[in-house]
Amino acid sequence: MKKPDILQFDRDKFDPAVDKITRIGSGSLGGKASSLVQIKDVLENSPLLNNFEGIEIDIPFMTVMGTDVFDRFMTMNNLFEVAYSDVSDELILSEFQKASLPPELIGDLRAFITKVNVPLAVRSSSLLEDSLKEPFAGIYGTKKLPNNQVDLNTRFKKLTEAIKFVYSSTFLKEAKDYFKATNHDIRDEKMAVIIQEVVGKRFKNRFYPVISGVARSYNFYPFGKAKAEDGVVNLALGLGKTIVDGGVTWNYCPAYPKAPPPFGDVKQIINLTQKDFWAVNMGKIPVYDPVNEIEYLIKGTISDAENDKNLDMIASTYDSGSDRLIPGIGNPGARVLNFAPILNLNLIKLNDFIKRLMKVCVDEVGKPVEIEFAINFDKKDEKSGINKNRVRFGFLQVRPMFVSDESIEITEEEINSNDCIVYTKHALGNSSVNNIHDIVFVKPEVFEAKNTKLIAAEIEEINKKLVESKTPYLLIGFGRWGSSDPWLGIPVNWGQIAGAKVIVESVLEGMNVEMSQGSHFFHNLISFGVLYFSVKSLTGKNDKKEFTDGINWEILNADESKLKEEGSIEEETQFIKHIRFNSPLKIKADGKTGKGIIVKMSEKESTLDKILSALQERAKELNCLYKIEELLNNHSLDVDFIFREVVKAIPPGFQYPDVCTVKLIIEDKIYTSPNFKESQWEIKTDILV
Repeated sequence: MKKPDILQFDRDKFDPAVDKITRIGSGSLGGKASSLVQIKDVLENSPLLNNFEGIEIDIPFMTVMGTDVFDRFMTMNNLFEVAYSDVSDELILSEFQKASLPPELIGDLRAFITKVNVPLAVRSSSLLEDSLKEPFAGIYGTKKLPNNQVDLNTRFKKLTEAIKFVYSSTFLKEAKDYFKATNHDIRDEKMAVIIQEVVGKRFKNRFYPVISGVARSYNFYPFGKAKAEDGVVNLALGLGKTIVDGGVTWNYCPAYPKAPPPFGDVKQIINLTQKDFWAVNMGKIPVYDPVNEIEYLIKGTISDAENDKNLDMIASTYDSGSDRLIPGIGNPGARVLNFAPILNLNLIKLNDFIKRLMKVCVDEVGKPVEIEFAINFDKKDEKSGINKNRVRFGFLQVRPMFVSDESIEITEEEINSNDCIVYTKHALGNSSVNNIHDIVFVKPEVFEAKNTKLIAAEIEEINKKLVESKTPYLLIGFGRWGSSDPWLGIPVNWGQIAGAKVIVESVLEGMNVEMSQGSHFFHNLISFGVLYFSVKSLTGKNDKKEFTDGINWEILNADESKLKEEGSIEEETQFIKHIRFNSPLKIKADGKTGKGIIVKMSEKESTLDKILSALQERAKELNCLYKIEELLNNHSLDVDFIFREVVKAIPPGFQYPDVCTVKLIIEDKIYTSPNFKESQWEIKTDILV
């Protein structure tokens, strides 16, 4: 696809109503901004999306500061030394806030803020963000601004503070831990910044969209009749921070929009529904804090949203007489955000639109995708509830998803083995892992939700040691990993567990938490190929004492005397235990069935497994060579056809065929495999004829 032209920001002519995407400076736009620029024309010109039942899609207007501005800022303020050092986050944030933006930027930013008086999101868009493999999703800062101060100088100051905050987030501890775990060099990273309109409306001192959502064209957790290829959508009231942080949302399959998530009963739905939401604070902020990402954010309650008249299209009401949920809020009763007026009654054909949008994006990207969006609509009359000609669908982001099609088999013998440590029917991912000896787990006997922040800190220390020694490990805990709510799970950020190659979440008695669905956390799991097991049972035993779905704590809790022939206890803290087995674990996840298994292997089994894996890799290589030889020996084939087929035949012969692409240059002609993309990780060789 031709690279779109981007309008250079002109401080004299800039009009946000007309100039939807502009740039300041030169250099790269970064991953996030580039993906939006690439998809813009596709969205605007798609016959599937245009004039669709009154739903108007757009990318909220944005101005992007190129990476050359970042380079100039870092150089003129001599920030590289402190940025690359191991000093505290507080010191880095302080040094960046004291620094000055390039003088040539000031006039453009003043012109921008003079002509824009809506709330703004100042977002990161680094070189590495939103790439398919090893994306830095959710690692860097984003800051929302009310941008409603009367004094122009104040609004300008807040904007510059937010830009410097985003720049500084490149070098905070979480980002540095992430770099170490992914073998990237932080010196290669550069930061572009997006200044973008926030989709929403003002309600008293709160500004927020009625609906935020994330749609994925591939669902690793299908339930009921749904298939993985049917996709999944998460919806929430208010800003998308609820979804991104793994808060409580409503998720459904686009193929079956009326089917609720797999709750036990109506009362469980009421208990687990969204109870609050995020909004931009348009009133007085309690504390001036330019280095706080949520300085200008506040939480509202469901009652607040009802007073704002924003529940009629997204909520149902519990009727105690019939013990069921009635779409809408016409009667008194507990409110449940299940979006039934839209999904069940189809008052807005949102689901049909999302299905079309996912198809358009998948066709354009060439892979399964994840989309972030925000929706607002205007009131019209009491009968319809909305103005169907004014449903605004704000398209905020599109990312490719990595989906493996490797064939994985899990046998009954493995499931019923006495050496089975974990078995689940709810696994995310599709691959096998045979190089993990270490297990780090939260001790169930001391786990309490009130201690999850302390648990996160202990895990971070162990993760740091294992990352430094380049030791991959299996991580086991309770509740949602990566939740921003410490009462729902363990509130780790990605950098704190980045060395884990397999993650297990389980539950204890009294816990009733859905599987992790945080957008950035979820995307990183998929893209890094981390296997994720959600275990519903703690013991894993049924009435017949068969191991069905759970964790074999007898193996994990073995003392040193029992472990000494097979492994050792490496470390034990107040909440965490780290054990190491002499032989690697056998870990498999079958993406087609959702099953996952972790089995302890003996030394003999480990040796046989290595031999089998080596033979399988050799078979892939030979199949590739035989295919190419067959093409070259068929003299009736056209030369162009042969080369087109050769580049298709090479990736399946590599160890990781899903991420292998090929470019073949023959004189002045170039042949590439499907979905070819340039990468810094490449092997070049000359072909002698």
